[in-house]
Amino acid sequence: MGISTLASRQIKVEVEPMSPTFARLRDAISSVVFGHEEAVHLVLCALVAGGHVLIEDVPGVGKTTLAMAFARLLGLTLSRVQCTSDLLPADILGYAMYDKERGAIEVRKGPIFSEMVLVDELNRASPRAQSAFLEAMEEGSVTLDARRYPLPQPFWVLATQNPRQFEGTYPLPESELDRFLMCIELGYPSMEDEIRMLAAGGGQAQVARLQPIATSADVLCWQREAEKVYVDPALLRYAVLLAHALRSHPRVPMGPSPRALLALIRAAKARAYMRGRTYVVPDDVRDLAPPVWRHRLRRSLDPWMEEPWDGILDEVLNQVPAPKLGEPR
Repeated sequence: MGISTLASRQIKVEVEPMSPTFARLRDAISSVVFGHEEAVHLVLCALVAGGHVLIEDVPGVGKTTLAMAFARLLGLTLSRVQCTSDLLPADILGYAMYDKERGAIEVRKGPIFSEMVLVDELNRASPRAQSAFLEAMEEGSVTLDARRYPLPQPFWVLATQNPRQFEGTYPLPESELDRFLMCIELGYPSMEDEIRMLAAGGGQAQVARLQPIATSADVLCWQREAEKVYVDPALLRYAVLLAHALRSHPRVPMGPSPRALLALIRAAKARAYMRGRTYVVPDDVRDLAPPVWRHRLRRSLDPWMEEPWDGILDEVLNQVPAPKLGEPR
């Protein structure tokens, strides 16, 4: 479908279905991760956008099961890093050592060299260990012994962190939070979903039965195609107006950066592609602003202070009117 002039009819996307492939993925994951349909949709959107995901929630709500289900269904190589206070960068990246028998330097690659990396309890790692992820997540490469090693493609990090009130946690610095396209919460499932989970024996028991629906090549294809999705200039202006409204908000000393704007547009393109469209609509931008921007904002210089962002984001989203666009012909 070509992109040209805009018709006057406004698009209604509230009940717009996902494309068949993504609907199958969503349904398969929902069969082992009970009661988190919205989170599953957001994680899938981040994958298509080529962005990493940070899940903040209490232990035991299904974060690990969610990651394992994605890896299984997409046929991705999966490695897992369990963060602790004594974790070292070499435990993540690997290391170079001298092999006396061969008389040469041998590089032993760490778990970061996988298509999908599950990082459990990221904020339990020390700042030194946390910094090991920065180059990998931003540039898709790792430097060992002054040599640069590219990571597999696709490369996707799905990290979890405990609430900051928990003991033994370190606040993530802004530079690291900015590497994540989205930050989401799972929350507790409903009573009905918990009954389903108990009847099924738990989600992890069902993950091994999942069969691949797609491959890593499919993921790369989705990411390339999503990048081609059209964004009307009025929507670009809308995203900028939202960012400026947050930057000038009296309770927000640090608003969205230009990189945060780019992240929002990437996510909006991915959402449109997942729904079978070749163009972005206002709801794509509006609905994804909270998960894409929430973790990038700062209300206080105290890193331990709680930051209830949803109220401020809702306020700004209600103040800045979305453009009235129609369906491209």
